[in-house]
Amino acid sequence: MTQQADPGADPVPIREAHDLAEARHHITTVYIPHELTSHDRRPLDFRLAYLDSRQLTLGHLRYGADVELLCPPMRSCYHVNLTLAGSTQVRQGGHSAATDGGRGGAAFGFAEPYVVRWNPDAVQYAIKIPRTAMESQLAALTGRPVDAPIRFGLGFDLSTARGQSLLAAVRHLQAELGRPGGTAELPLVRAQLESYVIGQMLLVIPHSHRDLLETTGKAAGRTHVRIATEYADEHAAEPITAPDLARAASVSMRALQVGFRDELGVSPAAYIRNVRLDRARQDLLARRAGVPISEIAHRWGFHHLGRFAEHYRRRFGVLPSHTPVTEGTAETSVDPVR
Repeated sequence: MTQQADPGADPVPIREAHDLAEARHHITTVYIPHELTSHDRRPLDFRLAYLDSRQLTLGHLRYGADVELLCPPMRSCYHVNLTLAGSTQVRQGGHSAATDGGRGGAAFGFAEPYVVRWNPDAVQYAIKIPRTAMESQLAALTGRPVDAPIRFGLGFDLSTARGQSLLAAVRHLQAELGRPGGTAELPLVRAQLESYVIGQMLLVIPHSHRDLLETTGKAAGRTHVRIATEYADEHAAEPITAPDLARAASVSMRALQVGFRDELGVSPAAYIRNVRLDRARQDLLARRAGVPISEIAHRWGFHHLGRFAEHYRRRFGVLPSHTPVTEGTAETSVDPVR
């Protein structure tokens, strides 16, 4: 059965099932064809709420029974499970691991089949990431092309500070993508949040390229910083993120961060934000009466209007609502600074 959330709830597709065939159909449609078997023969209490985008598919999933999935090689995607409740056992490529709610997750490569056995209480975030998105993010973080597939260590720890940061990032992304009028309708912000989640995965999950991420390396030089700033200036209206600047300058994110700090005194992400604040101010100064401030804020990727007002005040010394307009007084729909 497929339905929409109840009125007032997150407007995301929800799929429910009580038998193996229907549950298998839903997972096949959203993720991958697979075999599904039951070890206790109890009726399923299957529920999947999911959000799909260019960079990932994010699902909140339970089966409510002791079931096992045998998945073929995904070929074009990586897959990450974050266990929120209950436990699972996973196998891939001769390795096995167990995950417990809030304390463990599993990451699967694309080249080999894998098995996931759910206990009846298990609830997980199930995240599918295209190879292009995952490997592009890794290339941006390391400043070099990904010349070999990412080999994950299968099970990983979510109880660490970094692991908890990953969980928090995924929860925030889920909330924003499902919020009416939220991030899902703001490509600039959506790309930033999705890239951040994928970057967090690469920092938390053990994998074959991890050493490159831990290497500090030297700071990006003045030329690389200039290339990155020019790229930000030219593409501010597009859903670019800090890793995009690193990719444009052909340096690692770590090197670019140090270079920006040394040359400009801000991070690459803060530089992008400041460029967008400058563009938003230009639009505010040029707007006519009746044009909501919120419309301009959203245009430049600011979905939280209170934070936009605070960033704007810090940069320009006044609130957006105090910016003069061309004619009369425009609507001041920005939330009060909090």
